[in-house]
Amino acid sequence: MVTLKEITVTRAPIERCFDLVRSIDLHTVSTAQTGEHAIGGVTSGLIGLGEEVTWRARHFGVWQTLTSRITGFSRPDYFQDTMVRGAFRSFQHDHYLLEQPDGSVEVTDVLRFAAPIPILGRVAELILKPYLRRFLQERNAMLKQVAEGEEWKSYLPAE
Repeated sequence: MVTLKEITVTRAPIERCFDLVRSIDLHTVSTAQTGEHAIGGVTSGLIGLGEEVTWRARHFGVWQTLTSRITGFSRPDYFQDTMVRGAFRSFQHDHYLLEQPDGSVEVTDVLRFAAPIPILGRVAELILKPYLRRFLQERNAMLKQVAEGEEWKSYLPAE
């Protein structure tokens, strides 16, 4: 099993950041390079506890389908999504938000995954680790840009 941790600091209210992190629409835009889009469950808006979303995306030239369920939720500082169907042996993503004394918000992603094939899994994990780290970094750069500007208004109701 591999664990990745990425921290992004943004200057926006914690509630806005929390809702943007769980926005299906922003996720779709931020992952456009893979053609990722929601095809089942919650397919737009904000996802919440117990709800599922099924994503279809192209990774390494192969179309994949993955269904995640929100398995932990504490607004505005934490939620967890866990794969319930998909190519990975396991895939769990924790999202932690922590308001800093200066008013900024630290968004921490902790992603744990295990490749699907146990014997070849270690090799696959060596390839997947930098790929998924880059995927998180690109997604979080978009989150930061949207949260700090005015674009958040197209994803969320007015604060």
